[in-house]
Amino acid sequence: MADALIQIQDLTRAFRVRDKESPKGGFFSPATTKALVAVRDLNFSIQTGEKVAFIGPNGAGKSTTLKMLSGLLCPTAGTASVCGLIPWEETRALSSQIGLVFGQRSHLWPNLPVKDSFALLAKIYDLDEGAARQQTDKLIEVFGLAKFFGQHARTLSLGQRMRCDIAAALLHQPSVLFLDEPTIGLDVTAKALLRDHLNRLVQEFETTVLLTSHDTDDVEKICDRVILIDRGQKLLDTTLPALHRDYRRTKTLRLTTEEECPVFEHPHVTVEERGDHALVLIVDVTQVRMEVIVSQCLERFKLHDITIEDLPLEEIIKTIYLQMKKART
Repeated sequence: MADALIQIQDLTRAFRVRDKESPKGGFFSPATTKALVAVRDLNFSIQTGEKVAFIGPNGAGKSTTLKMLSGLLCPTAGTASVCGLIPWEETRALSSQIGLVFGQRSHLWPNLPVKDSFALLAKIYDLDEGAARQQTDKLIEVFGLAKFFGQHARTLSLGQRMRCDIAAALLHQPSVLFLDEPTIGLDVTAKALLRDHLNRLVQEFETTVLLTSHDTDDVEKICDRVILIDRGQKLLDTTLPALHRDYRRTKTLRLTTEEECPVFEHPHVTVEERGDHALVLIVDVTQVRMEVIVSQCLERFKLHDITIEDLPLEEIIKTIYLQMKKART
């Protein structure tokens, strides 16, 4: 679409790598190389305010795509625009429009207090002193940075550093935020806290988000759309609710019963686990409605507890990859 904030067309990036099947070579006979295509003919567009998960297995081309969109890499072929700019040609102008967070890299100077790093970044982005102070105060409040804002960056925990890094990337109020594995290495509590802070700020400033992550909780808690890629090519582009609706084939039914050894049989139900006063059933909801199975269980057993669980997003994605792999072979 012409008014898309991010738009890419036939984007391709290839690297020259040593051909492992050829001789290693030497000073007078260089090793033979071959082209490795990391991204191939990729097409998609993202509108203002969308929160998009850009996901795929290791080596799928996710980080390479983000680096091209942020101007860190030039494509081999194709084109892209971010905020109306060609990233690799207008990098300086683009830098004021985007925020970039890589999970293993930091915006902070390790030997400086966090507040001094923010002050330096404000100078780098040429922010008005009053506006910079106001935005910094807002970020401190939203991300809960007050207790360690005066500490040297090297003394922060990983969770504290990631909160500071994302806040620093938002200091100049970018239109687009690129996040590459932002919660990698964090514990469960730190991940949840970071997602909550991020969602609050993104909603307030209507920031467009493009997120790569292997953590499906990041995808479900932050994003509303999913672009799935593999081997540098787009496999799927859909909303998160549509992904659940179209690819969720089973649900799990957990029962706690009065009966000591409950038994249940149905052609479209698999008994995953049977124990003392307990039964776990996998229901193929493409073949039978969940309410039919629940009704039969209510008639057959005296129930103390019943829980219905959806298929995890991770399993849905795994199923999609298996289907795509079979289609290619």
